[in-house]
Amino acid sequence: MSDTPPVPADTPKDAAAAPQAAEGTPKVRRKKIKRTVPVARVCIHAGENNTIVTFTDPKGDKLGGCSSGTAGFKGTRKSTPYAAKVTAEKATEIVQGYGIESVIVEVKGLGPGREQAIRGLQSAGLNLDAIIDVTPVSHGGCRPTGRRRV
Repeated sequence: MSDTPPVPADTPKDAAAAPQAAEGTPKVRRKKIKRTVPVARVCIHAGENNTIVTFTDPKGDKLGGCSSGTAGFKGTRKSTPYAAKVTAEKATEIVQGYGIESVIVEVKGLGPGREQAIRGLQSAGLNLDAIIDVTPVSHGGCRPTGRRRV
């Protein structure tokens, strides 16, 4: 026999399935328990029009991040070195709860905010273990199609 009390006939089924809180007691929201990640990886994507900074753990799971647009810049101001520095500092604030002490930086792209984003991480108080350039380099591309013969 089940432990649930019988449900009156006029009560909808959805209400019977959800546990009811006692009158006057608010619902309790459980806080997400954040783990500590002493060494993290920072991926900086420095494009022509935007700079995106993403923090991940060593496995690759995203901890947090920020872009120039979410940092409050619009239009051509997003592609400035100053916007990249502010973006890196904001991204560091977002992931502050994880207890990150040192980072491995991976930079991709040739945008104007490349070096300033790294300086923004340093000014936020992080130790940089390594800086790796992961910009994709073209190799000549695929074989072109043959000349058209009529």
